[in-house]
Amino acid sequence: MAAIRISALVPRAEDLLALEVEEVGGVLLMHLNSLQNNENTVAHQGFINQHNFFNSLAHYPEYPAHQDKVDGVLMEAWGWLESAGFLARAPDTVGALFFVTRRGLRLKSREDFTTYRKASLLPKAQIHPLIASRVYPAFLRGEYDTAIFQAFREIEVSVRQAGQFSDDLVGDRLMRAAFASAKSSSSPGPLTDLQLPAGEQEAMSHLFAGAFGLYRNSTAHRYVPTEPEEAAEVIMFASQLLRIVDRLNPQYQKP
Repeated sequence: MAAIRISALVPRAEDLLALEVEEVGGVLLMHLNSLQNNENTVAHQGFINQHNFFNSLAHYPEYPAHQDKVDGVLMEAWGWLESAGFLARAPDTVGALFFVTRRGLRLKSREDFTTYRKASLLPKAQIHPLIASRVYPAFLRGEYDTAIFQAFREIEVSVRQAGQFSDDLVGDRLMRAAFASAKSSSSPGPLTDLQLPAGEQEAMSHLFAGAFGLYRNSTAHRYVPTEPEEAAEVIMFASQLLRIVDRLNPQYQKP
């Protein structure tokens, strides 16, 4: 199998130079993975000689008019791959021998690397288990509106069950009832934290109702994050809200 040239992955030097270091790292990793089964001076028996790699680019440039700048960007990407655990120095050697790690060997295509980048934006171990199991797959597929809708639906279901509300009470009205403060209501909501001052109880009510008004109710109409970074932040926010519900759930309160 022939090695995949970097210029075959990104034909224009200008486009390569415009990429973020992580994106260049993905391109470089695909190229390095394609060298594994090729007998050459750059990669042999699973090891890649960094000095020979960049020396070969100097003798056989892939972007002749821009090779110096490209080399600098590729060196940055090489450093990022090493720091991220995709490349490691060969054992018992001093110098320029590297190998692609097990993590790196799993990423052989643009799709693999795109999935990895998305997953790194939303660490599965750090989000609420319900959101991790039911929302995470949609996020990885790039279905951000669906992922956000499902995340807030999990909150809605958990609040309804914790407060024993009927199914016809939904959205921000449900949140207002569940978190009604002792100051604004004759009977505090079942999820109201009575250890908080009245003003903070109201703030909690505003927090949940406002979140539903902005994210849950509008995903089908107006505001839908389209970038993975922003969608990940909204889902992390939903995860935090769900953990608050768990903490205040009367079923889990200590006697």
